[in-house]
Amino acid sequence: MAAIVTLTLNPALDLSTRTERVVDAHKLRCAQPRFDPGGGGINVARVLRRLGADVSAVFPCGGPTGDRLRALVAAEGVPVHCIGIAGETRESFTVNETATGREYRFVLPGPELAERDWRACLDALAAFSPAPRWIVASGSLAPGVPLAFQQELAAVARRLGSRLAVDTSGPALPAAFEAGLTLAKPSLSELRALAGEPLAGEADWLRAARALIARGQAEIIAVSLGAQGALLVTREQALRAPGLAVDVAGTVGAGDSFLAGLVAALERSSDLTDALATAMAAGSAALLGGGTRLAQPEDIARLRAQVQVRPA
Repeated sequence: MAAIVTLTLNPALDLSTRTERVVDAHKLRCAQPRFDPGGGGINVARVLRRLGADVSAVFPCGGPTGDRLRALVAAEGVPVHCIGIAGETRESFTVNETATGREYRFVLPGPELAERDWRACLDALAAFSPAPRWIVASGSLAPGVPLAFQQELAAVARRLGSRLAVDTSGPALPAAFEAGLTLAKPSLSELRALAGEPLAGEADWLRAARALIARGQAEIIAVSLGAQGALLVTREQALRAPGLAVDVAGTVGAGDSFLAGLVAALERSSDLTDALATAMAAGSAALLGGGTRLAQPEDIARLRAQVQVRPA
């Protein structure tokens, strides 16, 4: 039983560390590494759990890395529904250069999923009873997963009566819109690609988001604007929140934390102003910790009071 279930098709064991400078042809002496469970949906589940949401995580995992990933997710209090696969779960790592504050992110490919693997993930979602109110599918499609997966996922959500939120990239994003969903979180560059236009300003951003909604491809679109903040659009409302000025220790998981804050707020009420403010606070809070720590509840609460939301 869970109000929210996240799906991560390409999870990772995230390693983060730091070194003074990143240079070639030298041994780089690093600080003790930190290991965290990673991948879009898993990150969303971790932050949702910190916000007190009733959440479970579905993901494929394999090999010793997969075993460690599963244990780390469970250690954060998130119930795990792991689909065993033959391949080894990937690792990804982040290095912070202390001399400059730069962040280097190395994202490795995941194992290829056979059809039986990704179908088992869909079956795990369909087996939840009672059905979750939200399914949040976040992160890239794993190698071997066809774009048609988005249609199958949307069909499962419709059968369950669950609201579907999707945050993905590349060809999987337009495929998700074509399948139909409740909530999407494209970046501005992704919105431009979806619209096939440069979208120079806020009026253009609104027009492009509303066009997707008018076609019945989404009900809520949250456009992440980086340092400029975010835009939240529905058929009836459009809201804009500027970015918060925070000391950035790292950017890993900021988008996932934003999505977690948004879904957590929408789960408890239909107040879109509160939802956008909570999302902005969570995304900004993730910038403070560095590495793969993600947003912490005390930082979210503190930053929530600083967010200003206005009609767009």
